[in-house]
Amino acid sequence: MTMKTKISLISAALTILSFNTLAKANHENVSDDVVKTQRAALAKNTISKGFGPQSPRNIDNHKGENTVIFSDAPASSQMNLCNIHFHKNAEHAGGEFSKYAGNGDGHGYQSGYVYSGSLTKNESKPTKIKICPSEHGALSVGDTIEVHNVHSSAMVKPGPTLGSCLSDSIKNPQLRVEAQVYVLVNDANALDFNEISNVSSVNGYYQAANALTNTGEAVIYTGSTTGPGYNEAGSPFQVTWSVKPKVAKVDINSVGKWCESNTFNEDHAHGVRNLVINPALLSKIK
Repeated sequence: MTMKTKISLISAALTILSFNTLAKANHENVSDDVVKTQRAALAKNTISKGFGPQSPRNIDNHKGENTVIFSDAPASSQMNLCNIHFHKNAEHAGGEFSKYAGNGDGHGYQSGYVYSGSLTKNESKPTKIKICPSEHGALSVGDTIEVHNVHSSAMVKPGPTLGSCLSDSIKNPQLRVEAQVYVLVNDANALDFNEISNVSSVNGYYQAANALTNTGEAVIYTGSTTGPGYNEAGSPFQVTWSVKPKVAKVDINSVGKWCESNTFNEDHAHGVRNLVINPALLSKIK
């Protein structure tokens, strides 16, 4: 082996090993090999350890081979809404969000799936201010977001993070997440995010009473929590998912106002977890 070849191999190895640091600093897209490596690590770190089915997934693919079974959570109307947050690009795939945005930076940003439809010229006007800015950038007109309304069977109040869904009195509450995908438009006549995310008490439960009901029949499946922190590690939470297949248009300015002030202390879009494709980590959708 020549010295030149050795240097090339060492350089390639260092590139793979340090992609996390580099991608985080530059927010550059990682290669397909990096995502493949992450998926291999997920498979290795979960095999024979009893992890239940994972999320997110392609909701159009109903196949799955995970053997861990747990009962569906009650209807969201019989649970407390405990958290609302959203992700930049859709974590799930399928329905009207089937266009792949790319691998992203390896940390869940600029990856996932986006709205496969189109916008009018009027809807596509750029905003004059930055919307929900963060170290990873701001939201723009035309961006896709996936909103998660998290519900818990515990007697809890709405608040920041998944921790608000847990209780000292009940260590293993049932969890249900209702997922709705939106595309951001600069149109005051579009949906108002503050209105559809407003929390009130309904029959003794905290609810987002104005949540959409006209975006198709939800795909129900058992899975886990999501987020890029689980790209290489299994999520231990057992979640009943309800994912609507149709995309709704929401006024980007209303999303910006929500980021400025909300019960959940959310001020930016979260990254997305790699789509789970390993049959051993997916439940069968009935």
